[in-house]
Amino acid sequence: MANEVFRSTKTYREIGPVAYRQWRADSHCCLLHGYALSFHFEFECTTLDARNWAMDYGGLRPLKGKLEEWFDHTLLVAEDDPMKAELLRLGELKLAKITLVERTGCEGLADFLYEYVNTCFLKDYGEQDRVWCTKVEVRETGSNMAMRMGERPKTGSSE
Repeated sequence: MANEVFRSTKTYREIGPVAYRQWRADSHCCLLHGYALSFHFEFECTTLDARNWAMDYGGLRPLKGKLEEWFDHTLLVAEDDPMKAELLRLGELKLAKITLVERTGCEGLADFLYEYVNTCFLKDYGEQDRVWCTKVEVRETGSNMAMRMGERPKTGSSE
């Protein structure tokens, strides 16, 4: 096995606007507020593809489409928000496009996207065995960002 590690990155700036609230906060963050979120993904592999690329940037268009679907002109609602029914009602009334998430905030969204890319997107893309997403950053503003990092799970086979 080669010792080289190849990394490539992809950044999407200001997808949105998206609104959410951090209902557990003791500050004004418990109120609905919005951002144009930015996302940064880092991919890693030890073997380049037939074109000598770690990740085909053009092949990430469906990922950008999912980001726009989930976060553009959308109200994020946390699954455990005590006002969940009222917020979901805005969607029923056609007053908001709703995306239900486990947790709002940059940390929760970074975790969600990290799991999605590694368990769904790369599998559907046909690259799950060669490429791994090692880092997802979600940025609310120029000064507020959180990330989820990880490594490819170890397999039982020896390489």
